[in-house]
Amino acid sequence: MTSPQVQLLFLDLALILLLARCLGRLLSMVGQPPVVGEILAGVLLGPTLLDGAVADALFPVDVRVPLTGMADIGVALFMFVVGLEIDVSSLRGRGRVTAMSAFGSTAVPFLLGTALALWLLREHDSAQPVAFVAFVGLSVSVTAFPVLARVLADRGLSATAVGGIALATAAVVDVVAWIALAGVQASAGGDGRHWRVALILPYVLLMLLVVRPLLRRALLRSGTTGRLTAASCGTVLIGALLSATATEAMGMHFIFGAFLFGLVVPRHGTAGLRTELLDHTQRITSLLLPVYFVVAGLRVDLSGLGADELLQLGAILLVAVAGKFGGTYVAARSQGLPARPAAALGVLMNTRGLTELVILGIGLQLGLLDDTLYSLMVVMAVVTTAMTGPLLSRVYARPVEVQRPAGTREPDPLRASSV
Repeated sequence: MTSPQVQLLFLDLALILLLARCLGRLLSMVGQPPVVGEILAGVLLGPTLLDGAVADALFPVDVRVPLTGMADIGVALFMFVVGLEIDVSSLRGRGRVTAMSAFGSTAVPFLLGTALALWLLREHDSAQPVAFVAFVGLSVSVTAFPVLARVLADRGLSATAVGGIALATAAVVDVVAWIALAGVQASAGGDGRHWRVALILPYVLLMLLVVRPLLRRALLRSGTTGRLTAASCGTVLIGALLSATATEAMGMHFIFGAFLFGLVVPRHGTAGLRTELLDHTQRITSLLLPVYFVVAGLRVDLSGLGADELLQLGAILLVAVAGKFGGTYVAARSQGLPARPAAALGVLMNTRGLTELVILGIGLQLGLLDDTLYSLMVVMAVVTTAMTGPLLSRVYARPVEVQRPAGTREPDPLRASSV
């Protein structure tokens, strides 16, 4: 890179971090997750304002390349954190209500999303209509586990029964979503080497049977000091990046490898070390993820939206919100969860955040989304994430104590002290 390019790169990084931090802080002051402000920062720096003049001046093509590389590293580490935060133990004692809630939270919006996709095909022609329909259905079915966890923590709901059910349900939905996305990518990749995807099964077995025990030894050896050593932290992060490289080489997206590596990090006896590892990794992602928001925002152009596009946006929001809320609510109620906790669970499952942006970015990369539809879907991600807090305050201002009947292991049926 030339000296002017390096100067512009550093200037862009400083601007991105400043704007993301300011908007994130501003949105958090009004009860919104900071990620909403950070996503808006990316949209504001894109072509929506001033007919793209700001984006063209600050982010020329030769500077976007290194920014995109940094953004990819940030997303890979973010997906590692998502996998690391999923705790299978949260499913214990809640298996039936979690399974049904996850099914309703995934199946109903997916089915409505496929119907929406068939309607959208009129205006957004696709060379791969089957993959397009499946992708749109998937994109309205996801839940952002990390953002959901932070919403629950901010509201003091993490240790409640509803919070536990929400986290367990979101974990299942996340895993199902990434597996489904892997299938969509495999069918839509179009490089003629789909056979490489078959390598994912032996790779998963390798991770579970070989890598996981080795990681356990390394982390427990580190734990003898009571602290996570720099060597162990580096080993885990190197492993996450190598896993991302492996799945990318298999024809899958690199996020799958990073996510899988986070999942296989041992849980038993490593709680304190995992907390430190999360803290260290999140410090890195807090610097790199705003770069991803800007790179994603550079493709979002809302300046030319007309009546047809606004109608499509309304349909997307209706399907995304109603499908998630309705599917989750009915499924939770079918397992005995009282009305208000079931409604709160439906609201929480509508949190999409960065997870949605990652999936939309893959759809754009695969050619399943054009720029207009990508922009509309990004707006949906922002709106559904922003509405979580206010709606949760409205339907669940006073938490309900959900208790299991005595002598049962499953919360089925559940009873509450009040409805």
